[in-house]
Amino acid sequence: MNRQQMRLGDDRDDPSIGILYYAWQGAEGDRDSDVRSKVSLSWRSAVQRALGGAAGSVAAAKAGHLHTQWLADDVYLFLRLPGELEEARHEEWLLETSLRFQRLLQPHIDGLGSGSLRAGVSLLDGQETGSRWYEGLKRALLHGQAAGSVERTLRRRAFEALLRQGSIYAVYQPIISLREQRPLGYESLTRCADDRWFDGPLALFSFAEQEGAIYSLDRLAREKALAGCGALQPGQKLFLNITASIINDPHFTPGRTLPLLERYGLSPTDVVFEITERSSIEDFAGAKRLLAHYRRQGYQIAIDDAGAGYSSLESIVELRPDYIKVDRSLVRQLHRDEMKRHVLGTFVQFADKMGIEVIAEGIEEPAELEQVREMGIAYAQGYLLGRPARMPG
Repeated sequence: MNRQQMRLGDDRDDPSIGILYYAWQGAEGDRDSDVRSKVSLSWRSAVQRALGGAAGSVAAAKAGHLHTQWLADDVYLFLRLPGELEEARHEEWLLETSLRFQRLLQPHIDGLGSGSLRAGVSLLDGQETGSRWYEGLKRALLHGQAAGSVERTLRRRAFEALLRQGSIYAVYQPIISLREQRPLGYESLTRCADDRWFDGPLALFSFAEQEGAIYSLDRLAREKALAGCGALQPGQKLFLNITASIINDPHFTPGRTLPLLERYGLSPTDVVFEITERSSIEDFAGAKRLLAHYRRQGYQIAIDDAGAGYSSLESIVELRPDYIKVDRSLVRQLHRDEMKRHVLGTFVQFADKMGIEVIAEGIEEPAELEQVREMGIAYAQGYLLGRPARMPG
């Protein structure tokens, strides 16, 4: 591309210009030239329709659309950034604008067949040289090589801000003793103050693990859980979820929980660490080390999601928990399903011989609760017994 092709009138040396890059990547192995040619034409037409439509025109105007440039089947949109925008927000604004254009494009590319949309962004630097344009195009193209790169970058920024600002909070769901008709304790569950990028704790913790920041998030969630459980009564337990992989995090520091407990007037005997059966099996060695680490300090252990189809009772024998939390999949409609009652009965007998308490999760119907009680299960948890909520101060 020569300098003349890149001229944007008086805007060519404006440092407040961003580039949006889009490309359609067809299915791998498609070597039919006629098919590729048709897809190419359809892709170009889709971009033009998206930009030329009413919504596209309005969005382009709001985004300060200056110029569209095609290089083969890759399209670049050059935008002027809003003058009132703080420089620190330039990249975020560009990413959000790119995502809006992707959503405008989506209805027009649904008929292109198998393949994926690639999108990337870059900001031009302030150099008044031809290399400025080349480097800007290259950065946008490289950013767009991975599918979903724009959204992932926005998620990463949101996640970093969440850690920096501590913008999560804890809610607590009661675990009821069916013998005494009072709470054994409460399970702490993490919630995002802003759920735009993470629609629940599973999505949040999964992203943290992918980013290598699971320990940082786990530590923050633990601090929030302990800070918010002021109404915990003497003898009641606080159940905290943990992930086996935190022990492999290079930032993992033993002993960080004890000072927090002391700050809030608690001790290790008040805390039960929950680990899912799935994560304990995926990283069995890590789970075993982690649970041994906490057990030595006086904490109790629970295996969550037991019976959800991840493994056998062997893992429970090896990890020797104090509690088994039976997954909702086994409890749902238990009173109507003889096979489920047989499976759950096996858990109850096994746990009784091992000296382990059983907690039935996901109780939503009175008939489920009655069946669980008849089977001799000591504890239960679910919407019927109490929804997750903040604890009173």
